[in-house]
Formats: sequence, C-alpha cells, structure tokens
Amino acid sequence: MPTPLTALPPLPPALDAGRRVIDTAVGRIHIYESKPQDAAPGLPPLLLIHSVNAAASAAEVRPLFEHYRHERLVVAIELPGYGFSERDDRIYTPRLMTDAIHAVLDLLACEQGPIAVDVLALSLSSEFAARAAMEAPHRIARLALVSPTGLSRLKARRGAPGSTNYLPRLHAVLRSPRWSQGLFDALTRPAVIRYFLRKTWGSPHIDPQLWPYCVRTAREEGARFAPLCFLSMAMFSKDIHNVYESLQCPVWISMASRGDFTDYRGLALVQTAVPWQTHRVPGGALPYFEDLPDFVARLAPFWSAAPGPAAGA
Repeated sequence: MPTPLTALPPLPPALDAGRRVIDTAVGRIHIYESKPQDAAPGLPPLLLIHSVNAAASAAEVRPLFEHYRHERLVVAIELPGYGFSERDDRIYTPRLMTDAIHAVLDLLACEQGPIAVDVLALSLSSEFAARAAMEAPHRIARLALVSPTGLSRLKARRGAPGSTNYLPRLHAVLRSPRWSQGLFDALTRPAVIRYFLRKTWGSPHIDPQLWPYCVRTAREEGARFAPLCFLSMAMFSKDIHNVYESLQCPVWISMASRGDFTDYRGLALVQTAVPWQTHRVPGGALPYFEDLPDFVARLAPFWSAAPGPAAGA
C-alpha cells in the first residue's frame, strides 16, 4: 500500500540548484536555475522542460541540467501539476502548459534582457514548447525536441486552433472522489512506475536515481490531477501539425532507437519552411541518461549554429 501522504517527509528537490516559485496567471510555477560564473560567450539561456506522465518532474532533465550549467544560464521548469508547482484540481490543457512556459520566457526576458532563449523539451511537452514558439517567435532562438509526440502516425492532426482530444466523460469517471486517489495510487506503485520507465528506456537498465524520485513525487498532495487529465487526452492537441509547420526557428529532433517511442512516420506529414534536423539517437526515449557525452556532442552543432531570423525579431 502507498505511504499515507501525511506520513511522508517533505519532497526533496529534483535538482541540486537554486530554486524559486513565481506567481503567474496559471498559478505558482516552480523553477530551478543555475548560472556559471564564466558563461560561454554567445550562448543564450537554456530552458529545459520535462515530459508529462503520471510521475513527471524536473528530475527527468537532471543530466542535461548538470552538463549545461557549466556553460550558460540554465532554467528547468516544473509544469503546472508537477514537482513543486501548483497541483490543484483543474483541467490541465495545452493552453495552461503553454502559458506556464510563456511566463518563464517572460521572466527570463525581464531579468536577462530581450535575447531569445534556447529550449529543450521532452515528449508531450514538445507540443507545448512548439506552441510557445509559434505564439512568441521572438522569445525562442532554437528548439530541441527529445522524443516529441504528434509524429507517430500517418494521420494529419489539423484541427481547429487550440482544439484537443479531451474526453470529458472519461475524465469525469477518472476524477470521481470514490476511486480517483485509489486509481492513481495503483498506477504509481513502485513496480508500475518501474515498468513504464523500462518501456521508456526500451531496457531494464533504467536510471537508478530517477525511479525512486518518480515514486516519491507521485505521493504528493494533488499529484493525481494533472495525470488524470493526461489520461483523459486533455493535453493532446488536435492542431499540432499546424503548430509544428508554423515554427520559424531551427528545430532539432532526437528520435529513440528502442522502446515504446520509436514511431515517427508522421514526420512525413509536416511540411516546414525551415528544414528540421532529425537524428535517430541510439537508446530509449531519454538517451542522455544512457550516454550523455554522445547526446550533447550530437546537439552541440545545433546550439552553436546561428538562430533563425525570428529569434532577432
């Protein structure tokens, strides 16, 4: 049985870094940040965005945060419903998640000047980051997407702007007070989380630090609300192909070679004005946990290349 919430010690930080909570129009958003004393010249701030699942947090970007913190200002957001950000009972949508990203981009612009930042996002959060880049092209210089969603099937997703695949009746059933918490506890048992991480890795050799943190963060008060919206398809955009095609900044994509996230047939449906860089990176959906030097070496030329024309707009 899961440990009662009242018996748990405080949630530890996902990253060893400075932390703060910012008040935004979409609630309290928690960020980690680290700035080197001697940042490499010409590199803008880097925003890291974790994925969305039953037990997500900034712990998913830990290897990247630790690597890039020695080169430039790095900020890792915890999206609404996750980590130390606000976890209240509401409908979690692409609009909500994108507005949280906008809030952090606005904060960086206020504190660091109007320079456009680099962004790296994981899985479904790639869709939120892409929407933010579409809506505020002057804020994002380059966009790296690791195992992005919306590209796995040969079916066009060109719905009305802002439309989603939300299933309200399913959500109503999932959020019933009679079984909502019990269902979530069952979905986030240690063995179940390990099972899904192994599917993400495509291997039994998952990161030994990430698994226990996923188990722990899923025990926080309100941890079920965002994942139940995820299961109800509230965060999946019907118009994501239009969003992807609207991007003016350079885009770099890492595609897993094993695990459950290896289907990218939908790339053939996306016609972009600026060619995307796509890479079949050896490993699972989070390959930098397995071979960080190889991953950052593949990404380095992208970060050092000149940003698109929109970045200076």
